Amino acid sequence: MTKARWLKWLCLAMAYNCMAIGIYHVVLGVASVPGAESAGATVDSRERFYNAIFFGFGLTWLWVARRSPIPANLVRALTAVFLLGGIGRVLSVAVHGMPHWFQIPLTALELGLPLVYFWLASADERAAASRTGASYGDVAAARTP
Repeated sequence: MTKARWLKWLCLAMAYNCMAIGIYHVVLGVASVPGAESAGATVDSRERFYNAIFFGFGLTWLWVARRSPIPANLVRALTAVFLLGGIGRVLSVAVHGMPHWFQIPLTALELGLPLVYFWLASADERAAASRTGASYGDVAAARTP
């Protein structure tokens, strides 16, 4: 599979996963968070609100994945937001200690997966440039939203 196909697949996977996770948390609230079942109404309200936004984050990934070529600058921007979430988890560990065990693999994904997205970000634009004979810079500039 080419890098451009991997990028497309990973963008779609991120989109559908974020959308599913967002809806799951909106519907179940704080009960959807391992180790946080006893939080009160304020935390439950915040959980549902933020996950509606996470659903929107997934919709944005879907919008990006459906563009042709997939814009590298948008992949990088969305990836930076995702990475910031992982950095937030690390900050939480530093301030409050270790969370529920399930949060550890999520943190690893949020810190490791962005490296793959950053590496593949320009793959579709480069593939489009090679198909058309244009320079990569011309294709990237033409697709900037």
